[in-house]
Amino acid sequence: MAVNLQKGQRVSLDNSMKMALVGLGWDTNKYDGGFDFDLDASAFLLGADGKCIRDEDFIFYNNLNGRDGAVVHQGDNLTGEGDGDDEVIVIDFTKMPDDIQKIAVCVTIHDAVARRQNFGQVSNAYIRVAKIANEFDMAGEDQIRFDLEEEFSIETAIVVCEIYRRNGEWKFNAVASGFQGGLEALVTNYGLSC
Repeated sequence: MAVNLQKGQRVSLDNSMKMALVGLGWDTNKYDGGFDFDLDASAFLLGADGKCIRDEDFIFYNNLNGRDGAVVHQGDNLTGEGDGDDEVIVIDFTKMPDDIQKIAVCVTIHDAVARRQNFGQVSNAYIRVAKIANEFDMAGEDQIRFDLEEEFSIETAIVVCEIYRRNGEWKFNAVASGFQGGLEALVTNYGLSC
């Protein structure tokens, strides 16, 4: 049974977890702007200084495989239609490079400024972490669920959570920190250039 977290809470991941599925889901509120909402999940693999060490440590719709295959994005959902996870990232902790201390999982709105969209128009957003047996297990056993209940009225990017290494264990931090500036703001924040 999954542990439900609130913003700011931290928990340890199951020590026996070798692979995790990180599923993100959302709905959009009534919106009459003429465009679909294209939300994009991404992961930044960070060193001890909180920055990406290499360009390939930024995993998103144009770079689906992280360094050493430790993090793999399962593909871009352009509309978020349907129930359940809208985008999925798989983490293989056994392949994680030693210099990676933290994984920041984020969500952005594609072309948010041009489409006049923000996270205030998104509802029922969540992240779940499930223990999976292998890369083909797309259901797994839910361990953590974090519902983003905060109202982000102007933000176009959110750092949803951080999965970080401490004393040889992996832990989960429910962050829910909003950014203006979309994906570009996150890329800059994590030490890369656009």
